[in-house]
Amino acid sequence: MEVTNKYVTLKTHVEGAPKESDFELKTSLLALSLDLGSGEMILNRMKRYSSSQRTGPGFEGITLGMEIEAYGVAKVVVSDNVEFQKGDVVVGVITWAEYSKIRRNKMIRKLDPLGFPFSYHVGILGYSGLTAYAGFFEICKPKRGEKVLVSAASGSVGNLVGQYAKLHGCYVVGCAGSKQKSFFLRLFLSIDRYFPDGIDIYFDNVGAEMQEAAVANMNTFGRVAVCGVIPEYIDSEKKAAPDVLDVIYKRIKIQGFLAGDHVGLFQDFVSTTSNHLHSGELCPLEDISDGLDSIPFAFTGLFRGDNIGKKIVKIAEE
Repeated sequence: MEVTNKYVTLKTHVEGAPKESDFELKTSLLALSLDLGSGEMILNRMKRYSSSQRTGPGFEGITLGMEIEAYGVAKVVVSDNVEFQKGDVVVGVITWAEYSKIRRNKMIRKLDPLGFPFSYHVGILGYSGLTAYAGFFEICKPKRGEKVLVSAASGSVGNLVGQYAKLHGCYVVGCAGSKQKSFFLRLFLSIDRYFPDGIDIYFDNVGAEMQEAAVANMNTFGRVAVCGVIPEYIDSEKKAAPDVLDVIYKRIKIQGFLAGDHVGLFQDFVSTTSNHLHSGELCPLEDISDGLDSIPFAFTGLFRGDNIGKKIVKIAEE
């Protein structure tokens, strides 16, 4: 049996801000059969997350014309892998397509929904949630009553950092949206209005001038978790640096990190976050688009600041 498989691919390499014209929707025939002993599976996409291209161990660059990998939830339709059966719901690295052929040893696992919608496992209980949890609690090591600044605070990670900080008893200020840059420059000039006692923790999703301004107004032994540098993704000339004398004399810790560095926290993160969700103390923010063909618009919208919370594309019904 064959099915028509639609998938999104990169038509041209992205220069600067990504455009919808950089992507292309393609169609190919896919046989719903596998060679015995291959250990492969074929998955049907259910929900997926539009993330920016990542590089580093385990993440290869995108080849023009090839399917693009991303984190998502899917259902097994054919399996030659003894660990997975037809009908299993899985979560992990799949592709921007209606069907994904997954080879043995790929980053994928069976999904226990825990009573939550599948979308939660792409966002708040997925890598966005782990990024916020690990960055805030492991990198920043907050104390109750500390003063916290979060940039891109309406995004998939930033909104969760703000919520975790409030639950932990911290004072939180977030900047977000298209006016973020001008907001932060005003913050730099009138810091006493927002942080009269200085900043203890800065969760950085944007880098550039915003990081520079935050560090200039941090307290001694302040901590900065560097999660992203949004301006530099679309403009390689958009760079700035904090005053290193401030870093030295205030003994400020600035640390970049990846969620994958903290997979050992995953069970604790899921348990803690699930409890907060069940109690209503955490509110998931999701921005859901429908259909495979909406992926280019959804992805490019991340760089325009269109999304509120986790950007998700729903490919098929649950």
